[in-house]
Amino acid sequence: MLSPDTLPAVQRLLRDADLDGWLLYDFRGTNAIAQGLLGFQGMVTRRIFAFIPRDGLPVGIAHAIEPGPWARWPTAWPVRTYSGWRALESELAALIRDKRVAMEYSAGDAIPYLDRIPAGVLEMVRASGATVVTSGELVSRVYATWSPAQLASHQRAAEQLAAIAHDTMAHAGAMIMTGTPAAEHELQARILDAFARAGLETDHGPDCAASENAANPHYAPSAAAPRLVQRGDTLLIDLWARERNGVYADQTWMASMGPPSDRVLTVWKAVRDARDAALTLLTERIAAGTPVCGGEADDAARAVIASRGFGPNFWHRTGHSIDARELHGSGPQIDNLESRDDRLLIPGIGFSIEPGIYLPGELGVRSEVNAFVGEDALLVTPGVVQRDLFVV
Repeated sequence: MLSPDTLPAVQRLLRDADLDGWLLYDFRGTNAIAQGLLGFQGMVTRRIFAFIPRDGLPVGIAHAIEPGPWARWPTAWPVRTYSGWRALESELAALIRDKRVAMEYSAGDAIPYLDRIPAGVLEMVRASGATVVTSGELVSRVYATWSPAQLASHQRAAEQLAAIAHDTMAHAGAMIMTGTPAAEHELQARILDAFARAGLETDHGPDCAASENAANPHYAPSAAAPRLVQRGDTLLIDLWARERNGVYADQTWMASMGPPSDRVLTVWKAVRDARDAALTLLTERIAAGTPVCGGEADDAARAVIASRGFGPNFWHRTGHSIDARELHGSGPQIDNLESRDDRLLIPGIGFSIEPGIYLPGELGVRSEVNAFVGEDALLVTPGVVQRDLFVV
């Protein structure tokens, strides 16, 4: 969160980027980045701006009837109030006229997780005499990075998730052996119980999907449509959780209920090797100190799957940002398919690596690990990643 303690570092970044300031905007929670940086809580029912200059004190622009969201705004920092649109536009112009300012804007909506500013607001800001550039680099460095304590929390959650996934796969196999196979939603409930015992929290899920259901990347098991996990099935377990106030861990594991077919093994190996190709590229580039962006890792994973003949069945990006606030975060995405994310993977940011192959009506396979960029190395969680299909 922006504070007197963090302000100097932000202003150094602004000066290094030759920016006059960072202009934050929000209306009714449309800009989660602004909300997170300003520490706003609850719904913002009127338009707000906050200008962080390269030198001097930040200035807020608040509606007269809504001081509540500004409770955490330092008292030494000015807040200008408005009621009507004329006053709002006048106050804004006085702050930013003839200035080069960063906003949560991505040209052509190339990076949707960054593109938070409505077109009309951009028009208003430009009409005030300002030049708008993307805040992408600032978001990566200020909003998306993890602290050492957050990294440690993520690592603990990652090891717990791996253990819970292993237990769930073994339980599914044991239930088959006793002649009472478990349903997908029952495995989901078992995982949620394990989260509670471990002191982990999640916002929804997890996903437990057998064979053809796993071909839907966003499948959700349901007691209303129970699907038993039986011998001959493959089982996909996608689970995500965090410690309270911690950073999410997010993993996908694959098991075969009995010996897998040659078809299943072929698909699994393609996915595993694609995952490893992305990780190898990132590991080598980061260790060498060579700049790398998420889109390059996406290309590396996608090339492997395409070479195995499954290119059209890899429907989603290779990975998403995991920032300190959200599972699907606003930092660099591992993506050159759904979006054109050319932001560099800088020290302190985390993300998932999760290629998949989806064959409708037949099979879905995904392997997911997480990664964190250190100063000169890539840290992958959990500590032991899946090499072979679990056969239970």
